[in-house]
Amino acid sequence: MFIDSHCHLDFPELVERKDEILAKMAENQVDTALCISVKLETFPNVLALAKAHAHLYASVGVHPDNEDVDEPDVARLVELANDPKIVAIGETGLDYYWHKDAPEWQRDRFRVHIRAARETCKPLVIHTRSASDDTLRLMREEGADVPGGVMHCFTESQEVARAAMDLGFYISFSGIVTFKNAKELKEVARYVPLDRMLIETDSPYLAPVPFRGKTNEPGFVKHVAEHIAELRGIDVETVAERTSENFKTLFRIGL
Repeated sequence: MFIDSHCHLDFPELVERKDEILAKMAENQVDTALCISVKLETFPNVLALAKAHAHLYASVGVHPDNEDVDEPDVARLVELANDPKIVAIGETGLDYYWHKDAPEWQRDRFRVHIRAARETCKPLVIHTRSASDDTLRLMREEGADVPGGVMHCFTESQEVARAAMDLGFYISFSGIVTFKNAKELKEVARYVPLDRMLIETDSPYLAPVPFRGKTNEPGFVKHVAEHIAELRGIDVETVAERTSENFKTLFRIGL
């Protein structure tokens, strides 16, 4: 019924409880999850999880925060993406929150990922934090609209959401939308059309209310859907159905 479009099941907090995590997914009607790569050194673990479970999929990429890691080039990403279980390129993007000097290496890495996505025809999973102007600029310059993708864990303005959707991107909401102080984000969740929306956990981080402050897990994504349904005055089944359809369309699963 529900799909978690972004989680990190290979992280220690979750992989050590893998059987329990998968069982709780089933209990909470979360029938699919996308496991996201954040560096090439651990990518084999992400892929192994996806290959071991029919309802798990994976991406390949290097997170913009990560320094002093194996740096990808386009050819390497294209090669690693050549597996039916790899459905996306990323997590990629820009993050100036932790890197306030706005380093050029982040932008170079982002360009590499966009070019790999164009070559593989696989969508991008984009992270942007305190860097929306540059993120959108590079997306336009590099033709990110060709493969398309998703703005994951969205926390930006309605204007940024509109600009990303104009490039053919989906907007994904995490547990942050359930937080009491996320008033502007709640308005964005009301604004984004259901046919451009995904839901996620970004687990093990950002657990939604009523689990805020605890270790997040894919089974909790239903609480994101429930809150969005409440915000929009619709039933949760509609949110689940539409976001699941969008996930399968974007990542070309079961089509």
